[in-house]
Amino acid sequence: MSNNLKGKKDMVIITAPSGSGKTTIIQRLLKEYPKFNFSISATTRKPRANEIDKKDYYFISVEEFKNSIVSGDFLEWEMVYESIYYGTFHREIHRIQDDGKIPILDIDVQGALNLKNNNKNKIFSLFIKAPSLEELENRLRKRETDSDEKILERVEKAKEELTYQDRFDKIIVNDNLETAYNEVIKALKEQYELKN
Repeated sequence: MSNNLKGKKDMVIITAPSGSGKTTIIQRLLKEYPKFNFSISATTRKPRANEIDKKDYYFISVEEFKNSIVSGDFLEWEMVYESIYYGTFHREIHRIQDDGKIPILDIDVQGALNLKNNNKNKIFSLFIKAPSLEELENRLRKRETDSDEKILERVEKAKEELTYQDRFDKIIVNDNLETAYNEVIKALKEQYELKN
């Protein structure tokens, strides 16, 4: 873990169980508020149909990922599912901060907790959740990107992730996307001077 972040609340983590709507919220936030920049995570999972390497994720092999762990290239990393790793490169954070912007990290709940624990007061964290597990499952099914088995695995993981929600600075229930987005912006405005 890095301890050389440049001041208080240098990074924003937005985390959520899969299917809670965080990616949609982050994409809009980045379009409307240029003070923030997206930290591109590395992953060993296969790209989805609409995803682009080095834009949505750095798609790398398990071997490459493990080599990067050994080399100390990651600020945080986690095996989220069996043989599916996600991580944040130090170089991504430096790239964004060197450009005078604040990194937005879209990361797994466990990775977010690890990062918070190791960088106490330097991170502002938001936990987004669906109004219920039933609604979460409905959203995952509507995506039509995962098998039934994978959807049930994600729902089970969400149950566990929800037990950690109180460890984050702000919990936002995404029952209505517009309302949830406005709550995210309000929370960020309390931390930063934001201009569209």
